[in-house]
Amino acid sequence: MTTDPCDACGEDVSIGGGIAGLWSSDPSGTGGMTLTLEDGSEHFLCFSCIDALPEEPTEADVLALDDE
Repeated sequence: MTTDPCDACGEDVSIGGGIAGLWSSDPSGTGGMTLTLEDGSEHFLCFSCIDALPEEPTEADVLALDDE
């Protein structure tokens, strides 16, 4: 399985699917997703950071998560 860092907290987030999980008897899902925000910015975030965002987030909100 491969990982990518969360753009907010920096934690490694597992990316499910792909050839690495094809033959695994222990499938696991993705721990985050890429969000395209209204301001046009795009960020890969873990689910914990996504939950911490306000209702209509901006790039400033994502950057502020790193400070927490």
